[in-house]
Amino acid sequence: MSLKYLPNRILFQNNKLFNINLFSTIFRQQYHKINLRKRYLATVSSSTSSDILENIYDIVIVGGGISGSALACALASSSKITGSQKRVAIIESSDTSNIKGWKPIKGEFSNRVSSLTPRSVEFFKSIGVWQNIEEERIKPFKDMQVWDGISDARIKFNNENTGIGPLAWILENYNIHHAILKTLDQYKEDSDVDFLDNTKVQKIIFDKENNDEPFDLSDWPCVELSNGKKLKTRLLVGADGINSPVRSFANIDSLGWDYNSHAVVATLHVDSSIENKTAWQRFLPTGPIAMLPLQNGYSSMVWSTTPNLANKIRSMSSNDFVHLVNAAFQLRMADLEYFYSQLGDGESVDFQNEFEWRKDVQSKNSNYKEEFPPLVLGVQEKSRAGFPLRMRNAESYIKERIVLVGDAAHTIHPLAGQGLNQGLADVRCLLKVIEQGIINGQDIGDINLLREYSSERYFANIMMLGVVDKLHKLFGTSLTPIVLARSFGLKVLDNFDPIKAEIMKFAMGTE
Repeated sequence: MSLKYLPNRILFQNNKLFNINLFSTIFRQQYHKINLRKRYLATVSSSTSSDILENIYDIVIVGGGISGSALACALASSSKITGSQKRVAIIESSDTSNIKGWKPIKGEFSNRVSSLTPRSVEFFKSIGVWQNIEEERIKPFKDMQVWDGISDARIKFNNENTGIGPLAWILENYNIHHAILKTLDQYKEDSDVDFLDNTKVQKIIFDKENNDEPFDLSDWPCVELSNGKKLKTRLLVGADGINSPVRSFANIDSLGWDYNSHAVVATLHVDSSIENKTAWQRFLPTGPIAMLPLQNGYSSMVWSTTPNLANKIRSMSSNDFVHLVNAAFQLRMADLEYFYSQLGDGESVDFQNEFEWRKDVQSKNSNYKEEFPPLVLGVQEKSRAGFPLRMRNAESYIKERIVLVGDAAHTIHPLAGQGLNQGLADVRCLLKVIEQGIINGQDIGDINLLREYSSERYFANIMMLGVVDKLHKLFGTSLTPIVLARSFGLKVLDNFDPIKAEIMKFAMGTE
């Protein structure tokens, strides 16, 4: 008789007896399954059974970038995961030998950097990654200045607003990724994580026709690889970027739009006589330009602007580029527009003389002393690059036995530096949900368990995406009423430390 048809008094009058009987029933069922599996393996050759078991995993992660490899590392570090003998595979299409063998060169920096919030740093410490970061390539900053490119109204943030140490840490993506893979390798002996790099996913299917396993795994995703292997998994994780094959397999739409903007990144040589401890961002009508400290004498630049202007900035001479960047941070919009007009194919003016002359005139006419980033003196060779900017959010982060993290789930404008932090927050949450599922004896691929991940991360990511998108639109217009309103807002906020503290805590992920 099914339990649901028993009278309530029988079920609850002797609760102890009921629990013992229920435990005995579950134990007999599991014992039967184990014996069934043993009998099955006894009927096939040892090589066949070994092949079957080798290709069955509890978790398969597609995408070995920072978010995907961080998840694998977090799983390997968890005693709940390793204690329950969960098998994990991570699949990365590119060769990661250059990341594993990364050796930083003094005075040279990668042009792709990330700003890590205190929550992200805390997470890396908890899974053993932070100890493998190249310490001399970490730059914490305690101050940030943001200002309007038209009105020059600005707001200043510092760690005194929050009282919790640095606002963020600037690291090269190579440094982060290298440390994660090194840590993952250190967990190799105590965990069951297979890292398959230089391996492409050919297709993902539900292999209902060729089901030779001792149990019915036809509803488990089957990942077919370029090396000929087919991996079946209880839980498939898509950490495979904005064009996620896992998301496509799950028939999950990605909603959003392309901005009419490209980001130009570069590594800058700056005046080393000024202590480089502040992050700077100026909102221009064509898009924000930001300078992030790396070390004294070096900074990283991210300039979001129109595709046409981005192409010209990337291709202009290094000397002219340096003075254009200085103009973008320090000159009035009318002067900067003049520089833009000279970015043609023909003869152009001397950018250095124009900048110095216009800067001198501006300083003499100014009624107050403005603060600017360290003067840019040069640009690292071959460090200029660009990429289009988009905003995306998946319609859902989960399906039965499938979950999305990082850029596979959402993509954000870089003006707030939150992209990687969002991905790491996804990883933290998913780790917590998987661990709780194991503690409770749940199927970690069951959609009811995965809903706990989705309900927490979907709302948080939507909030951040919405705020950043609205900021991009608010500062992307030159309409006078909007300029006046936003400038007034910046000035008011700058005088209210409690509000600034709440803004920073939200951005830092401490709330």
